[in-house]
Amino acid sequence: MAERLHKVLARMGVGSRREIERWIKEGLVEVDGKTAQLGQTSEAVTIVTINGVNVTLQSEVETQFLQYHKPNDEICSRKDPEGRKSVYDHLPKLSEGRWIAIGRLDLTTSGILLFTTNGELANALMHPSAEVDREYMVRVHGRVTQELIYNLREGVHLEDGVAKFTDVKQRASKGTNQWLQVVLQEGRNHEVKRMFESQGVRVTRLIRIRFGPIALDNALKKGQHRLLTNREVKALNAMDGLFKDSNGRYSLKGEKNQSLAIGLLYSKGYNKAKEKIMLPIDKFLISLEDRTAASINHLN
Repeated sequence: MAERLHKVLARMGVGSRREIERWIKEGLVEVDGKTAQLGQTSEAVTIVTINGVNVTLQSEVETQFLQYHKPNDEICSRKDPEGRKSVYDHLPKLSEGRWIAIGRLDLTTSGILLFTTNGELANALMHPSAEVDREYMVRVHGRVTQELIYNLREGVHLEDGVAKFTDVKQRASKGTNQWLQVVLQEGRNHEVKRMFESQGVRVTRLIRIRFGPIALDNALKKGQHRLLTNREVKALNAMDGLFKDSNGRYSLKGEKNQSLAIGLLYSKGYNKAKEKIMLPIDKFLISLEDRTAASINHLN
């Protein structure tokens, strides 16, 4: 059975599924000289043109991953009318396909950004139903009470719906600025900042330190990138294999499955972890806490 055109193009790294669907809606995609339609399959397609550029369909393109340490003065768009620096300015060139960001970070937010050449996988990881962890270090100005922490865990009302952290931990801090470590499983616009503002405190610094099973590499300076290690790729591939449904569609939902992927990455023995379906999420977080605590004085 032929796949839908936008899925094939996404897997090739032409763009994310959302981007390609938008291009089709806007009439920017042609198939054999005719405007493409949403839901159209790739069967018997000879020539695909996107915004005037011919694209050769390929059933398999090598999937690559990298992590990038984003500074707090770069945008996550490829082009900007204001001429601001972009995260894409620092990524390595590809012979085919293009880098697609798995999620975004605000201009003033720094930390880990994952990129892949597989648009279908990027779309799956970004979708709210995936419930993939996003972990942040947050510096706030204002009084942090147990009531505030309770509210953030239970859920606060924002203009676009209820939002909550799955975990909130206070960190050793100095002066009027307080550091917290938080985890949430979605990525709405300015969500972390708006959640704290709803409780009367202001975020003065925000750093994403983990996305799913991949933690920010402390050896990377801001503006630097590296390809994911074999073990990191295995963890993401494990998520891919674990969370495909019977129809081959990506479905990443489930804390147990995500914890397994983290276990595959951070446990000493990958095969042993896979056999025992280990869930060492606490062990991973403790390790992350140790590294975080060691750098708190520098952050302050």
